[in-house]
Amino acid sequence: MTIDWIYEVPTAGRKHLPPDARYMEALSSQGYRLEVAIADLVDNSIDAGAENVAVRFLRDHDRLVGLLVIDDGRGMAEDDLDVAMTVGGRRNYDGRALGMFGTGLKSASLSHAASVTVVSRTRHLGAVGRQWAMERAVEGFQCDIVAPGYAQSLIDRYSSRPIEDQGTIIRWDEVKDFPRHGGAGQTDRYLHRTINKLGMHLGLHLHRFLARDDFSITIAVEDVSTGAQYVNFGVRPMDPFAYPVPGHQEYPLRFAADVPSVGSIPLTAHIWPPKSSLDEYRAVGSVMERQGFYFYRHDRLVQAGGWNGYRQPEQHLALARIVVDLPEESGDVFRLTVKKEGVEAGPAFTSALETACSSGERTFGRFLEEAEEVYREARKREGLKRKSVIGPGKGFDPVVREAIEEELPLIPGEQPITVRWRHLDDGAFFDIDRDGRMIVLNRDYREAVLAGRRGGLDDAPLLKSLMYLLLHQVFEKEYSGSREKDNLQMWQAVLRSAAAAEVDHGVADGLETWLRVLGPPNSSAPDHRTADDALE
Repeated sequence: MTIDWIYEVPTAGRKHLPPDARYMEALSSQGYRLEVAIADLVDNSIDAGAENVAVRFLRDHDRLVGLLVIDDGRGMAEDDLDVAMTVGGRRNYDGRALGMFGTGLKSASLSHAASVTVVSRTRHLGAVGRQWAMERAVEGFQCDIVAPGYAQSLIDRYSSRPIEDQGTIIRWDEVKDFPRHGGAGQTDRYLHRTINKLGMHLGLHLHRFLARDDFSITIAVEDVSTGAQYVNFGVRPMDPFAYPVPGHQEYPLRFAADVPSVGSIPLTAHIWPPKSSLDEYRAVGSVMERQGFYFYRHDRLVQAGGWNGYRQPEQHLALARIVVDLPEESGDVFRLTVKKEGVEAGPAFTSALETACSSGERTFGRFLEEAEEVYREARKREGLKRKSVIGPGKGFDPVVREAIEEELPLIPGEQPITVRWRHLDDGAFFDIDRDGRMIVLNRDYREAVLAGRRGGLDDAPLLKSLMYLLLHQVFEKEYSGSREKDNLQMWQAVLRSAAAAEVDHGVADGLETWLRVLGPPNSSAPDHRTADDALE
């Protein structure tokens, strides 16, 4: 018996099914990276009209005890704050707002902190506050009301830093990522690493805002007992298209992709100059990750690099970048991820790229060919001056390996050079295992070299890079000649003295000696030219 297909499922009433309290736990497990979570909070500050945003890591002696994001935006009255703190609460975002889903504040915060407190004040109303604490939220969405006196005192604490007569403070407590042990040294290392990464991320994804005269972001560490601030610096814009001269004289060039149901989408294609050392070029991941589309929504960079199914990344397209400003109405063609870390582009967009062209009838496909030609030509010129080498392997930091592979052509099919820490007799600084393709460093000096930092497989990247530059040629020959043997003895003697100085006088003195070993270059030493020299 065949039953006719019913295209719309019939219903018989409705039933209210509120979310289980455990939904808050799911909300806190969204996997935000710290810098992505903080960027989401800064988006809210921008939507509130803030001109100054301050990120503060709070420190009590050796411990980090919290984090604040403070802005001088228009603030929120009590009803608005309730909406902002409601899970899934949707404000009336204006046409240029960066917020979208009504979940960013809660999910970004609770993915990193045991509690998030929001205190706000408008120009004409007193301070109000709300707090989500995970231990109470999971009991049935119980949001705490912050005592008005404390709310006002917190606003007063940051008067003119940057709050004037209105603004908002977001406070994280019991931040999961903060170091719990290790004392001041570990805390200092964490702050150095995290603040650099955060500054790079905010500078990149909000570079259009930071380039304006009326907007700034500062990051600082604050001593909670004294209120003193240190490591205080302003985030600078990191424009991924800020090269001094283009890699091809015809670029940047504007293309138009006609997408059904959306219309003509402008694409601005760029070809970076080869071998750029600018942070703006290297800020986005590896060579494979930084090529492709850079999607913007309301001037906020929401995807940095990637081809979105149009093609596979490859080394030869390392210089190709395309600006795409997402249209206001994109239908099903573009979908922004909740964390605003990527864009899902439908097949209509990738199909439109096949016929996209510039006003001069240059096709988008031709742009990719020209970007590849610029890269290949640069490598060809580079190859005339730089000799192929055996590449680095295990023991070298991945960033170091990538830099060497970008700067030097590799001998294909060769076993890479590895580096290891092992005990060496007679106080030798290093040894060479030619058959095993290994540089052996004396682990007796490891603690001094690392200056108290935790060791690992890829530790001491600067030292290992210098050792690679000194020694890679040794592995490219079957035996060492008299000049090379003399160099090895000289390097061994100087580095042994440098290691002794490292132990006796600290990192700086020893490192200075290592750097002196490298140059001036001679006929038997590694090539010391810069990337720019090699392309001239």
